[in-house]
Amino acid sequence: MKKWLFIAALTGAAGVAISAFGQHALAGNIEPRLLSTFDTAGRYQLIHAVAMGLAALAARGPARKLADAAAVLFFVGIILFSGSLYVLVLSGVRAIGIITPFGGLALIAGWVLLALAARKLEETP
Repeated sequence: MKKWLFIAALTGAAGVAISAFGQHALAGNIEPRLLSTFDTAGRYQLIHAVAMGLAALAARGPARKLADAAAVLFFVGIILFSGSLYVLVLSGVRAIGIITPFGGLALIAGWVLLALAARKLEETP
């Protein structure tokens, strides 16, 4: 639990810093469509950093394995989804966009596993 809560906090801090960079350094320097893409990446990173923290807090008792797996999927999803969008915007390499949907699938799977972990928590006396 402690490891994933720590990683979630650092991922959230990085998300704030990256989003601020996008708004202050990129605004006016790249086309609005790309800035919107960068903003989407930052928003998803921040949302899923919180989700990773929730998974860390749920990782106890019979829910531990599912919650740990959810945290892993959230982290992988952030790297693949947000990371690929950051690279796409900053480098202009459009081919990296092929990775983005896999990140989205990891994020969705993380939410499903977190829901299953929550059900395990309800069964705990």
